[in-house]
Amino acid sequence: MRNIQTRNFKADVDALNALLSKAKTEQRSDDALSVSIRLAAVAIHARKNEMSAVEIIELLDKEAERFENQAQEMH
Repeated sequence: MRNIQTRNFKADVDALNALLSKAKTEQRSDDALSVSIRLAAVAIHARKNEMSAVEIIELLDKEAERFENQAQEMH
């Protein structure tokens, strides 16, 4: 049998909310940077390969699907 010690912590709700808000803002910033880098890579790929508008649209569709799948995996 284990000894279980219960501890009570007093938390400042405002401080916790501020910390959570900061974490959310940082995550959004990181996500935006990630998308920006990926879109830049797609643009470089399209330019390098002299892709047509139709090919670029297909490439963007694939990227959109990739982001959607990634978001679904997180839920």
